[in-house]
Amino acid sequence: MATDNHDLSKLRNIGIIAHIDAGKTTTSEAILYRTGLKHKIDLVKGDTGGATTDWMEQEKERGITITSAAVTATWKGYKINIIDTPGHIDFTAEVERSLRVLDGAITVFDGKMGVEAQSETVWRQATKYGVPRICFINKINQIGGDFYKSLESIHKRLSKNAVAIHLPIGFEKDICGVVDLVDMKAYTYKEYADHSLTVGEIPADMLDKAKKARALLVEEAVAADEDLMNKYFNQGEEAITEAELKAALRKRVLYGDFFLVTGGDGRGVIVEKVLDLCADYLPSPLDRDLGQTVGTDPKTGDHVVRKADVAQPLTALAFKIASDPFVGKLVFVRVYSGTLKSGSYILNATTGNKERVGRLVRMFADKREEITEVAAGDIAAIVGLKETTTGTTLCDPAHPILLESIEFPEPPVSIAVEPKTKADQEKMGLGLAKLAEEDPTFRVHTDEETGQTIISGMGELHLEIIIDRLKREHNVEANTGAPQVAYRETIRGIAEAQGKHIKQSGGRGQYGDVWIKFEPNEAGKGFEFIDMIKGGVVPQEYRKPVQQGVEETLNGGVIAGYPVVDIKATLYDGSYHDVDSSELAFKLAGSLATREGIKRAKPVLLEPVMKLEVTTPEEFMGDVIGDINSRRGRIESMEDLQGGAKLITAFAPLGNLFGYTSDLRSMSQGRAASSMELSQYEEVPPNVAQEIIEKRNSSK
Repeated sequence: MATDNHDLSKLRNIGIIAHIDAGKTTTSEAILYRTGLKHKIDLVKGDTGGATTDWMEQEKERGITITSAAVTATWKGYKINIIDTPGHIDFTAEVERSLRVLDGAITVFDGKMGVEAQSETVWRQATKYGVPRICFINKINQIGGDFYKSLESIHKRLSKNAVAIHLPIGFEKDICGVVDLVDMKAYTYKEYADHSLTVGEIPADMLDKAKKARALLVEEAVAADEDLMNKYFNQGEEAITEAELKAALRKRVLYGDFFLVTGGDGRGVIVEKVLDLCADYLPSPLDRDLGQTVGTDPKTGDHVVRKADVAQPLTALAFKIASDPFVGKLVFVRVYSGTLKSGSYILNATTGNKERVGRLVRMFADKREEITEVAAGDIAAIVGLKETTTGTTLCDPAHPILLESIEFPEPPVSIAVEPKTKADQEKMGLGLAKLAEEDPTFRVHTDEETGQTIISGMGELHLEIIIDRLKREHNVEANTGAPQVAYRETIRGIAEAQGKHIKQSGGRGQYGDVWIKFEPNEAGKGFEFIDMIKGGVVPQEYRKPVQQGVEETLNGGVIAGYPVVDIKATLYDGSYHDVDSSELAFKLAGSLATREGIKRAKPVLLEPVMKLEVTTPEEFMGDVIGDINSRRGRIESMEDLQGGAKLITAFAPLGNLFGYTSDLRSMSQGRAASSMELSQYEEVPPNVAQEIIEKRNSSK
């Protein structure tokens, strides 16, 4: 089947982002139902079918989204590619890579809770990628649901530039529709599952409120257009036509720092109004960055600009890898320019090799529809690519371009894993390699000293899901060790050290001699090697091996075997021998200087510190705070939430937070909830550091 002809202005690539349990997946289900892709709505929890976008067994069992799922729907002549992303912080990479390729987003909030911890995280991620978004306050029909308090929390914690475009009619269980402030009509329903909305007049008791809210909306809209602003000031609000108001609001939303807000019951017919907002206000591929993509020429490094046009050379970015039991490796791509055709050869600009496109498929969560081509602006999946990984640029071999890749955080939690039987050893290696290919925040390596296989991820749940997938998808039963923290080492002082490697054992000897200065680098800057050699005291061909020796030693750690980070190493002196010097000798000399220099430069241990947010009824607050303090946590703030709950924000070392979710449940009779994300690395107190170093060295 050929790709459908589409007008780029009628294409929307949107993501649904939110905190866990805000109702993203339920909203996605309702959208699929309303756009005719499903004949019924499957619930996320407790339904035998399970939600369409939660197709993994683990997602159905736990009622959470783990992988971002892509579906394509049509609405009033618009084609909408929707990606439903996870809300749990452990799967934040799925949100990150989805936002990198999307044009707009719907941010869903739980109307009972307002802005929550992960709401802030996904909001920051969307801001980082400049993704315009609309806000949908969900669950306002439930007890404790409040549109206005939730809007207030958006103003307080995310942006003052969030303005209601719809006002809910009714309160809690009596919610029955919205007032649209653009056309000043009421859109109502009797049951949330009604077939369509009924258009009518605004209820008399809401008229004043609606007029005030509309005045604010118009005031904000005209700020986008000077001529419209003059018309507004000279002739008043009534002079602004509906078309002018919509155009001005769209302009402001596309700018990326203005957000339209609606609300309702995400299971029902009201999502039709959310779909209208997507079509009317969120960007098409032509609206983002003036409809063009900027990359670099892999050979020259020059800037290259590609427009969202089928006449331009092919430019695409691989943003997700998935293993499909029926077709093998699936590579999800966003095409920025040109046309991607099945059977064609494309250049993998990241590796420099050509690859053949086997088949092209449009995804419907875990189902596929075969197509022959994908045009500029669209999203699809490729079958048959071997070398492509997340963040790879795919392009026309005759017109190479390299797009900015996708950066992912380093995983802070590790566990040792081993197969239960010897027969599973090889299967486990293959299974872990496939899972690591799919998930850029999941890492696998072998500890050279113990021979153990170590897997690293974003949190306990992340690794738990990996082990579960290993069992279900690759038939490997595995034993796991206790979670380990990914500590780091760095220095606080400055030191110089000589590394001299001399070996004479008959025949040609080995000689390498270097002087290196070690000093702290800015936090987050990583390792920097500076070559300050004057003259030929260390020949040019031996300086790269010196750097390699330094880097390898830093990666293996000096005081406790953890990688050394944020450090500058300056090579400034040394000597060589005409006959006995070699690359290996200078590499070993660099390593010796590093060990000695780091020991002299006040080395310290760093630990990952998590930002912890706990929502708890007031009666358990004392116990929760006491427990956080006992985990070396520091309380940052406490604030009141809707429904009499308290929000505690704190920072605590990851090493003291294993099992925290279960402990919190126990101390609060299951009524408190928490979320955490990696905040930064901080220096470990000396007494704790000593304990960690001794434990690490004894385990070796």
